[in-house]
Amino acid sequence: MGISSTGIGSGLDVESIITKLVALEKQPLTTLQTKATAIQTKISDYSQIKSLVSTLSDAASKITLDSGWNSITPTSSNSLAVTAAVTGLASATSFSVGVSQLAKAQSTVSSVVTAGTALGVSGTLTLQQGTWASNSFTAGTAASVAVTVAATDTMAQIAAKINDAGTGVVATVLTDTSGDRLMLRSSSTGEASGFRVLATDNDSNNTDSSGLSSLAFDLAATTAYGMGANTYQTGQNANATINGIAVTSTTNKFSTAIAGLTITAAAVTSSNVEITTTVDKTALTTNIQAFVDAYNAVNKYLADATAYDANTKTSGDLQGDSTAIGTRNTLRAMLGSSTTGGSMTHLYEAGITMGRDGNLTVNATKLASALDTPDAVKTLFAKDNSSALSNGIARKIKTFTTDFLAYSGGLNNKVDALTADAKRNTTEQDRVTARATAAEKRLRTTYTALDTKMATLTALSSYITQQVKTWNGTST
Repeated sequence: MGISSTGIGSGLDVESIITKLVALEKQPLTTLQTKATAIQTKISDYSQIKSLVSTLSDAASKITLDSGWNSITPTSSNSLAVTAAVTGLASATSFSVGVSQLAKAQSTVSSVVTAGTALGVSGTLTLQQGTWASNSFTAGTAASVAVTVAATDTMAQIAAKINDAGTGVVATVLTDTSGDRLMLRSSSTGEASGFRVLATDNDSNNTDSSGLSSLAFDLAATTAYGMGANTYQTGQNANATINGIAVTSTTNKFSTAIAGLTITAAAVTSSNVEITTTVDKTALTTNIQAFVDAYNAVNKYLADATAYDANTKTSGDLQGDSTAIGTRNTLRAMLGSSTTGGSMTHLYEAGITMGRDGNLTVNATKLASALDTPDAVKTLFAKDNSSALSNGIARKIKTFTTDFLAYSGGLNNKVDALTADAKRNTTEQDRVTARATAAEKRLRTTYTALDTKMATLTALSSYITQQVKTWNGTST
């Protein structure tokens, strides 16, 4: 910084004068900076409000969806034989299940060959999927798959070729003290997932039981070696009764017999197994409490932000803010409103009451009693009457919060307005600073000229004074 000599010529404290005059020009900055801080504080407040309202919206959504009320717990009187799991919209109920047959996949085991040796015959194994009935085969919709076998292929290599061909049959090698056997198993259980294996040798003896025919399986064949496998298990469905009504499944799971439940059979039963489904009050209570807690968090934050303390004469960051006050009032009104379509119309009937501060309190005992009829509580919260006035309480909150949080909703509009205020404030601060800079430049120019003029006049005055003294001395 250069050395300033302003004021030397005039004898005035020019630097002090300029500093004070520039300070007067900058005085509006203090107000603008204070306002800028207040705007940023409001933007921060609305960021927190957005987070809290989002949590409330999620909690409300959970208890407006059917899945939020699908808290059913199934129990079995013999879980080693029959179990049930909730897989959809289930209801509290009870029923008895008897299992007479489990689902099985068709399986075959071929005759034995020396372990690790080649079969010695080339040809083709054709695998077909379908259904066996009284030794009669009905082909399914899947195309037949031909597997080419080389004379040098071992049992393990043949099994690998079958698996690689995607035949719907799983091949493995069973090795015992006698040698290797080809074990085939359908990849699915059920009567319709059967298969047969037809063999075609490339040698002249196409019916040689020691060739590829030893790997064939066809119950309709007339010769023992034509049938191929020494042992087999045909595919079968699972058969059961539910309250005396016969049901069947290609697997050991019955997924369509009881709405919302999948029943799994693990063993044939000698007596019926009782399945009971009850409402999981703990899960429902947790969901409702989460909704209450989320609302209370929003309500308290808005209450604190808009409050005025007469004793300390301090106000919240959003005191007098119409958006914040309106949001709080709207939420309180919705929670105090009624819904139609069920036996419960107000929250207090489910043990949820609102205090003078707007916060909700849950009476655990009364809510537990209300949940003895979960459909009534569900209607109170989630009923869709296609009406903003009579919809379920949580549905009203969900609709409001969704609109409030939307891109063009009230929250973003408010933040956009505050952001625009902050931008205008910054622009105005820049203008004040520019005016002060220009004023300082102007003042320094003016006082520099004054100093120069005063210095000239002072020098002239000193010269005249000296001349007068000289004249007076001469005349004396």
